Amino acid sequence: MPSIIIRDNLQTIYSDIYTPEALAALSALAPLNKRIKTVMAERMERRADRQVHQKRIAFLDPESVIPGTSLRVQDARDGNFEGSVIPADLQRQWIQGTGPAAKPNAPLESSIRNVAYALLSGADGWMFDGEDALGQITTMSLDNQRNLKLAIHKDPVFLNVAGQVAQEINRWSVSFLGREVVTDWEAQLNFTTKIFRARGLHLDDRHIRDAEGTALAASIVDATLYVVNNVQALQKAGSSVVLYLPKIQTAGEAAVWNELLTALENHLGLKTGTIKVYVLVEQLEATHQLMEIRAALGQHFVGYNTGRWDYINSVSDALAWDKTFVNPNIEAITMTYGYMRNYEDRVRRAVNTPDRNGNFALWQGGMEPNIPVGSEAGVSASMQKAVAGAEREQREGASGKWVAHWKMVHIVRPVWEKAGQSNQLGRAFPRLTYTPADADGLMLIEPAPTDIRGARNLLSVALQYGNAFGQGMQAAALKPADFFGNDDILYLMEDMATGEIRLSILWEWLHKGAVLTEDDPTTGAKAGAIFSYALYEQLLDEEYAKLLKADTKDVYESSKTTTLPIALEIANVYVLSEVKPPWFIDLLNINLNNLDLAVARQRIRLYMDELTKNRIRITENLDFVASTSG
Repeated sequence: MPSIIIRDNLQTIYSDIYTPEALAALSALAPLNKRIKTVMAERMERRADRQVHQKRIAFLDPESVIPGTSLRVQDARDGNFEGSVIPADLQRQWIQGTGPAAKPNAPLESSIRNVAYALLSGADGWMFDGEDALGQITTMSLDNQRNLKLAIHKDPVFLNVAGQVAQEINRWSVSFLGREVVTDWEAQLNFTTKIFRARGLHLDDRHIRDAEGTALAASIVDATLYVVNNVQALQKAGSSVVLYLPKIQTAGEAAVWNELLTALENHLGLKTGTIKVYVLVEQLEATHQLMEIRAALGQHFVGYNTGRWDYINSVSDALAWDKTFVNPNIEAITMTYGYMRNYEDRVRRAVNTPDRNGNFALWQGGMEPNIPVGSEAGVSASMQKAVAGAEREQREGASGKWVAHWKMVHIVRPVWEKAGQSNQLGRAFPRLTYTPADADGLMLIEPAPTDIRGARNLLSVALQYGNAFGQGMQAAALKPADFFGNDDILYLMEDMATGEIRLSILWEWLHKGAVLTEDDPTTGAKAGAIFSYALYEQLLDEEYAKLLKADTKDVYESSKTTTLPIALEIANVYVLSEVKPPWFIDLLNINLNNLDLAVARQRIRLYMDELTKNRIRITENLDFVASTSG
């Protein structure tokens, strides 16, 4: 009996990815699937318990042991654990770009251009995304792996495309920066550190199930396929094998990741700690356990990344029961806002606490979503804002930053070039404390606007994002419909995280009765009024109508009768539900490759019934058909 089941005939079509070595590794790691499913069920139980008993997340008992390890919590906090020496190619990561390595419904030569732009961008590292920014329609996760393998192995197909892309980058850079940024494109390909973001423990792979027919955790699949297919080529080139790990909520979950990575290393005969990982701090619970997570990952851990969107969503979700916790307009929740400011401070203090061998860790700053395309005034204002944000993070102690588009690399990177330091490892900050005031600070709401314009932004971009997702674009350049045609307002690169938070905030406003802070002439709503169901429905109708009228530059005409109505249905069910769904992506995932609104409604109802009655998320591919070839 096979230990894994691959759907349809994908094992043949993607034999370059599902190699005998990769299949053997997947089979070896498949038993971890039960452990991951158990940990995810425990996550849902903790979430439900907080809602029912109206409990805030608390710090761990210092005398307890981190689940899945023999580490005492207090030892982790004291740095009494073995961490990792930072490899040479991660010592300087001033700018890391992020984005997928594949495009939806595109031939190889077009799809792989994503990788060429990334590796010729001048970024110190590029996080090729298998999660929030990678579309999952059809076989995009496998196309992503294929493109990375071809690029890392410098296949002629990739090199031919890279030569063309180098010329395109230089044409843009001469027009925008006044100079060429790629002088020797073949040498430039060696400059950028290749990094891969695997999908989180909460997501399932769409193409593989274990021997019992249970969807295999996407984390197992992503990490295994990337490492097995590329470790030898990376090591031959003197490069580290580096992953980003998303959506970790607890140190116990980090220990599961550590078990997975160690098992993969053992299977491949690699030294423990060969695979290096950054952890995206995207969850409120994780911010209560930073040193514990770092200790649980041990020799694999190299650093943390801070960012806005997923983290905002997690705080909103953890406090869904708390009527006093209501987020303001999304633009107001910057990294200097209330709970965000305290979150960032804890991260920088956690990385610069040494382990028992004196090793510090890296802090990579958050995402710059701007794209320098628009009117001269709009681009100038947005680029000034982007540079100012980078300067702030550098001052605060970040060793580098993320950008969402290759054109931003040479605009933001000079901030760190000017500072001149490879990194800020070991910069002195106070050690973390674990007081009630610290916990309160991680949930601190400060006065800021909550208005109709903000609600329109939330609705418009959430609907557009759901629509883009259904078309295979999990990363898309979007802006509110009121600004279509206004080149002074730039498009921002939006990914799954920004969709999540928009619906999360709308859910808060509706179910907690957000108080509007401004008069609004378009609706007649007055400052002091409650954000009501009637107001929500009016705005939803109006914003949806704008999208139906938009030209194809902003909303593809074909989507208006296919993926856009499904996006509307999902958004409306999410926002109106008394029980807050844990993830927007769940409702989107179960409708991938489906263009039938009636089918979508059935699937959404099935998901919500399972969630409300049984506390179970449906995460499998509902269209899975096992391969007839075995």
